[in-house]
Amino acid sequence: MTSNTASGVRRRTVLSIAGAATLGSLAGCLSTLSGDEGSAAPESTETDDDTDESGPLTQHPYTEPPQIVDVAEQGYESTLRTVPARHELVTDDAPAGPVELPEVWAWQADDLAPSVPGPIYRMTEGDSFELTYDNSDHDRPHTVHVHAVGKSWEDDGAPVTNREFVGPGERHTYVLEGDTPGTHVYHCHYQTHNHLDMGMYGILRVDPADYEPPDREYFFTLRDWDTRLHEREAGGDAEYDPVDRSSNAYTINGRSAPTTFHPELGTPLIVSEGDTVHLNVANNGYESHPFHTHGHRFTVVAKDGSPIPESAQYEEDVLNIAPAERYTLEFEADAEPGIYPAHCHKVHHVTTDGGYPGGMATAIVYEEAMETEEFVEIMDDAGYDG
Repeated sequence: MTSNTASGVRRRTVLSIAGAATLGSLAGCLSTLSGDEGSAAPESTETDDDTDESGPLTQHPYTEPPQIVDVAEQGYESTLRTVPARHELVTDDAPAGPVELPEVWAWQADDLAPSVPGPIYRMTEGDSFELTYDNSDHDRPHTVHVHAVGKSWEDDGAPVTNREFVGPGERHTYVLEGDTPGTHVYHCHYQTHNHLDMGMYGILRVDPADYEPPDREYFFTLRDWDTRLHEREAGGDAEYDPVDRSSNAYTINGRSAPTTFHPELGTPLIVSEGDTVHLNVANNGYESHPFHTHGHRFTVVAKDGSPIPESAQYEEDVLNIAPAERYTLEFEADAEPGIYPAHCHKVHHVTTDGGYPGGMATAIVYEEAMETEEFVEIMDDAGYDG
């Protein structure tokens, strides 16, 4: 059975956020992409009065989690496409799900599955690579614009000034230089107010030439959504005007809690006691997000590709991240082994369609704590039975 909420988020079951007490505790104060207080009740739920028998708005395939693409391993070239897809904020396996966007425009790299965010491209300082955008699978013009790194004016992907875009059935090869080490974002810059919102964003990582990887490394992309746009683009009757945009969904790497806690589909920061951890965080949304870690204080070691001098580094546990900003956070896994929340501290951003806890929340999870009853309960909420 399908229900269609006023917010534009599609549901195939009734929504009930975080039935178990443990997940409520995780978010209460309130990908695995790596190199190697009491009971909480939901504050709002949907009822069967909201159901709609018409079925899903689209039959698009579902997205999968973003993957890392090492461009050196691919001969310094990659092909990127745009694919219409459905995207689960909360997956079907979670008791609180599914919660989905009926249409997103997902990036698909080479033979990988389409994803939102798009793939994480990774290269080394001094290298260059050819990124071919093949617009054979979509009916809208698009571009690829990458922040910070070197490219020609024609390859900037900004048609507002260079008048260049890739129309349906066309392709263009962008030559990108790894001249600015750090973590950067890329996105479509054609009709940016809609295309970025439809899911056309991702991360490009340029490792410094002398980079020494930490024990653990993760990538987060923060994102807020107005789901009415996705309902409209899927053929629904939602009305949407970008001037009146109002966020009602919040994600980390495209997922909302409790799916964010899922070790394979979500974003838990899995660590072992004594690890040095790097977290590369990018904001590809419209709102700022004060990111907060429990039990651990971090230092900012880089911003927008620029290293922070050691004399300017200091420990903190809340960092406000504005749209398009990128930070690299470093912390030591030196707390008592356990499960510690990490979340946006705008508490309404820790909701999914008004239900709390949800949205932009995950956790630092010690491997030593993965045999506990608390971890099992959290995994049950996330729909993970591994």
